[in-house]
Amino acid sequence: MQEDIQFVLDTSEESMVAAMAHLEKELSGIRAGKADPKMLLGLMVDYYGTDTPINQVANINTPDARTIAIQPWEKAMIEPIERAIINSNLGFNPDNNGEIIRINIPILTTERRKELTKQVHSEGENAKISIRNARRDIIDELKKMQKDGLSEDLQRDGEGEAQKLTDKYYALIETSIKEKEDDIMTL
Repeated sequence: MQEDIQFVLDTSEESMVAAMAHLEKELSGIRAGKADPKMLLGLMVDYYGTDTPINQVANINTPDARTIAIQPWEKAMIEPIERAIINSNLGFNPDNNGEIIRINIPILTTERRKELTKQVHSEGENAKISIRNARRDIIDELKKMQKDGLSEDLQRDGEGEAQKLTDKYYALIETSIKEKEDDIMTL
């Protein structure tokens, strides 16, 4: 029975890890006024009729804190990359010189910073909901196991472990939110 409890905890912890990974991915897409190649993560470019991630058709770097430089591996990809950036609704205005596409990141206004902070908190709350759902799944599974012969003490111990996992991942979420919030609010 102890192995079954550990299996349930491990399975749910995988869900919690996935929730954290999703949160990190979402937070990396929220721009903080500083140039970061991660801002273009997930941007798909039409590569000869196939949607391809931008980082598979070009080098992306940041020559300074306010500029993203994209150097396509093929000159023919300049227009499709530029079109993908414009159509992405990221709010970027690409500029190309025939070899490199540059994106200047505008300085965020105080109002926009507050909006982004709200968005960060919203993403954090979504992650917390996922963590709570994973904890609920553990508790439900332990209750089923108790009906099948698991002792009440082992059930309570399992629920305690579930709460420890929940607290651990809540703390990680809060840390991620705080770091991103500080990043956004820093001028």
